[in-house]
Amino acid sequence: MYYISRALQGPETRYTPVEKLVLALVHAARKLRPYFQAHSIVVLTDQPLRQILTKPEVSGRMTKWSVELAEHDLTYRPRTAIKAQALADFLAEGADLNLTELAPTPPDTPAEEPWVLFVDGASSKEGSGADLLLTSPTGEELTYALRFDFPASNNEAEYEALLTGLRIAYQMGITAIRVRSDSQLVVLQIRGEYEAKDEVMKKYLAKVQEAIALFETFEIERVPRSQNKRADALSKLASSSFAHLSKEVLVEVVKQKSIDQVRVLTIDSSATWMAPLVDFLSSGALPENKIEARRIHLRAAKYAYAEGTLYRRSA
Repeated sequence: MYYISRALQGPETRYTPVEKLVLALVHAARKLRPYFQAHSIVVLTDQPLRQILTKPEVSGRMTKWSVELAEHDLTYRPRTAIKAQALADFLAEGADLNLTELAPTPPDTPAEEPWVLFVDGASSKEGSGADLLLTSPTGEELTYALRFDFPASNNEAEYEALLTGLRIAYQMGITAIRVRSDSQLVVLQIRGEYEAKDEVMKKYLAKVQEAIALFETFEIERVPRSQNKRADALSKLASSSFAHLSKEVLVEVVKQKSIDQVRVLTIDSSATWMAPLVDFLSSGALPENKIEARRIHLRAAKYAYAEGTLYRRSA
């Protein structure tokens, strides 16, 4: 018998109760990795952890944990009698984990606090680039720099920065976002106060409106350049060179404009080698053959399934 404990620190203390339970399972799998890899593990819980970890709409840290746990042969069973679970409940309650928080969220739960996205684009003779600064309600920041491998005006760079920022926010599972930009043209066109007469601007505006529809709450506001200094400085730096960018800043080279991207049809994976992986990652279904089931279980650790698409994990 092993006893594994861990004190939650920093942002972990603000995780939802279900996220804390999944984190406990992940921590146990890391500490007892040789045993998890050598044996089939039965998880006794009164919460629907398997459904939560396999549903396609999970994002962020839950997706990461789901992929990490997929390499183990885990079976989830409902907890009937308390018996040995009494010790785990006692220790959890002693650590101020309020199990009553696991009850369904009441319908009058306040709306999600919006994330703040600062965007800025720059164009020069040396090239064009943009920068994003995404700030969470709790103050964490994500900085992202773009360098465009195509000629772009300042307004086009502003639109490209906004579209990329909205795409990243949506992939992170953010539903409420507040955009801050120092471009008067872009902000007022999106608000409908300015008319987009140029054909290129019309295409960009249509792309942005499609992206906005993905969020429950969206706001955009023009701010003075003095309040957008960090994004402005990094966008100018990205438009000229990568050499002086901090290693903590994610840099991406954009090969073509967002309005020029070709739509690609999704391949039907229902009758290919991907079908068993998709079935397992989406619903936990495995073949009846134990050897084949074990093979798919191990192979699934290299893949992730989200929003109808199968992804292979890179190095």
